[in-house]
Amino acid sequence: MIEQELAKAWALGIAPGHEPLVIDIDSTICEVSGCQKQGAAYGYAKELGYHPLLGIRSDTGEVVHQRMRKGSANTQRGTKRFVQELIARCRRLGATGGITIRFDSGYQSDATLKELERLGVSYTMAVHANAKGIKALIEAIDEDSWASIDYTEGGEAQVAETIYRQRRLVVRRTRLIGVQAELFPNWRYFGFVTDLDGSAIKVDEFHRNRARIELSIKDLKEGAGMEHVPSGKFFANGAWLSHAVIAHNLIRQLNYLGKITPQESMVVARTFRSHFVAIAARLVNRSGKMLLRAPIRWPWANAFLRALTELRALTPVPI
Repeated sequence: MIEQELAKAWALGIAPGHEPLVIDIDSTICEVSGCQKQGAAYGYAKELGYHPLLGIRSDTGEVVHQRMRKGSANTQRGTKRFVQELIARCRRLGATGGITIRFDSGYQSDATLKELERLGVSYTMAVHANAKGIKALIEAIDEDSWASIDYTEGGEAQVAETIYRQRRLVVRRTRLIGVQAELFPNWRYFGFVTDLDGSAIKVDEFHRNRARIELSIKDLKEGAGMEHVPSGKFFANGAWLSHAVIAHNLIRQLNYLGKITPQESMVVARTFRSHFVAIAARLVNRSGKMLLRAPIRWPWANAFLRALTELRALTPVPI
């Protein structure tokens, strides 16, 4: 059902086609209150709920693939199979260009990396920088190899790289400077393995951009209904997740196809609803013609009319 909806929307002009496609994989905790819900359990966050796995397209924020999991599921659980299904779906939808998937350290797995390499998919996967072997590699990096990068005021950051198990390991270290340095004077290290080309600075910037996924997950909860998981049946809640994903995707597709929001900007579902959905308007029949009567001083009337014109100009996709 989700794949069919994506196929129709992408056919209207927002498919990646031959362009590179970047997908971020992450999970979230959907908290519940009832102790009788099937599959609801306590996980790493010490919250009762479910722990769905999500694959989100970075540029549009669309959820391309999802899987409901019980609350006690380990972060890595089912990731390898999830990646196989995700890549197969993207190819069926017409994504013929290169695909890159970004992970945080919760998904660190040599088996997943080998599967990505088998599939010909690029990756950046964060690692646990304090792990014994990785920590030793980081400490062996020569001081002259560290390059400074832009960072927030009151701190500094540097990037370097080395090799970890025949894979490229990019490391970023940060620390406070000035008066605040008295609190945390030592460097903090963050690393990820990747098969991408380019300078360590550019690849590090690309990997850090995966933080956009948090905005999409927040929107999936607050804007599409996943902050509430209503049923006591596990598979019914899995269906609820699928419907929430479709609602989430439709909001983004309407914004981009209607040119309400530039594609390089993230859509906020709550803003879209307050501007274009939750308005004091009504449909009336006037001499056999349906009219939408909206407030006279509706601030977003021009944007609504422009979007309506854009959407009506699209070539319909056969059902």
